[in-house]
Amino acid sequence: MYDYGKYSPPTSPLPSATITQTQMQSPARQDSQDRHSATAKRHKYLRRLFKFRQMDFEYAFWQMLYLIVAPQKVYRNFAYRKQTKDQWARDDPAFLVLLSFWLCASSVGFALVLGLHFVAFIKFLLWVILVDCVGVGLLVASIFWLLTNRYLILQPPRGQDVEWGYCFDVHLNAFFPLLMILHVFQLPLLRPFITHDLFISRFFGNSLWLIAVVYYIYITFLGYSSLPFLKNTRLLLYPMSAMLLIYFLSLGLGWNFSQGLCYFYKYRVW
Repeated sequence: MYDYGKYSPPTSPLPSATITQTQMQSPARQDSQDRHSATAKRHKYLRRLFKFRQMDFEYAFWQMLYLIVAPQKVYRNFAYRKQTKDQWARDDPAFLVLLSFWLCASSVGFALVLGLHFVAFIKFLLWVILVDCVGVGLLVASIFWLLTNRYLILQPPRGQDVEWGYCFDVHLNAFFPLLMILHVFQLPLLRPFITHDLFISRFFGNSLWLIAVVYYIYITFLGYSSLPFLKNTRLLLYPMSAMLLIYFLSLGLGWNFSQGLCYFYKYRVW
């Protein structure tokens, strides 16, 4: 199997003639080309969404594995894509398709744990995929796209900006380990242990939430810190402090996050 993680070619500077020609273009023309390029990339991605034979599922699975054990390797390959395909965002929807599979599989498990009937399960599945994953992902990606392009771009601007598609990819990358911890690993322990009104149950369940959210923040930080034209990306790590405070408060005040999640899931499908 090809070792993607070890291959990270150096950045190749543009030829001087190309740079001169680019600098001479009018801002309106450049903006028009950028919009057309982004639109073309988005249409290409959507067209490939149902062409499974064109997807590299082996590579997508490799990314999922390394997002858990060594997420830095995943972002080194994003830099390689920028050098070879002139875009930071994924052009292959295989990762999104595999993530949808894990969402469906874990939703079946949650339906069994919560005792949902078939119609409630379908509603639950649609909520998880369309709202919790895609809807929240669109919102988070849009917020980070606005914030990074407005406040974190190096000054003076070098003609580069953060792609919205890359922001969405960063969210999906960070969401996957969180999903594995809270929707897969935690699932068989919910009824027999985690949702009980005991301190040890609350401590174990809330610790899983702490690990999952901290991992989400860390992988998000890695995603934006890997972009060479952003500054002050360490600011993205600050929410970890708030999460630690909430964690200790939850233990002292008797909040069980996993129990609350189960109540919330049942409430919105009934």
